Amino acid sequence: MKRFILSYFLSLALLFGLFYAPIWSISDLLNEAQTNLTLFLLNLFLEPHQLQGSTIAIKKGYVIYITKACNGMIPILFLFGSILAYPSHIKPKIIWMSIGYLFFNIVNVGRILLVVYITKNGDGHADFYWSHDFVGNVLLMMSGLLFFIGFIKRGSKW
Repeated sequence: MKRFILSYFLSLALLFGLFYAPIWSISDLLNEAQTNLTLFLLNLFLEPHQLQGSTIAIKKGYVIYITKACNGMIPILFLFGSILAYPSHIKPKIIWMSIGYLFFNIVNVGRILLVVYITKNGDGHADFYWSHDFVGNVLLMMSGLLFFIGFIKRGSKW
């Protein structure tokens, strides 16, 4: 267990340093591409003209900005860190990380759409914070945890 925890934190430091921290040009490019992918997927489900650039107009005077922090990279990197730290062969890790990347893009877009829906149909500011900070984050954490449990139970044994 100690080895997993140490490997987990080292994996996280490496992944965040390489792919998220704004110290490498590749991390900026990856995060911009991830944000663009998120915006493209959101545009498939939002009302016409609701997405303008990186801004989602929810209701009069209320918008959400989709930034680097909203693109899903943070939970993806946490999942990748968990999978990389777990003692198993590299092939199932690569397969499950690829599936996890697709899975988290879907979950993240669903999370943002849920925040937009709750905010649009609610009172605005308070509903945004409740849906974003609580519901959205719990959705991401539980999805990641369940996916990692799936990897442990099935994927790590390949």
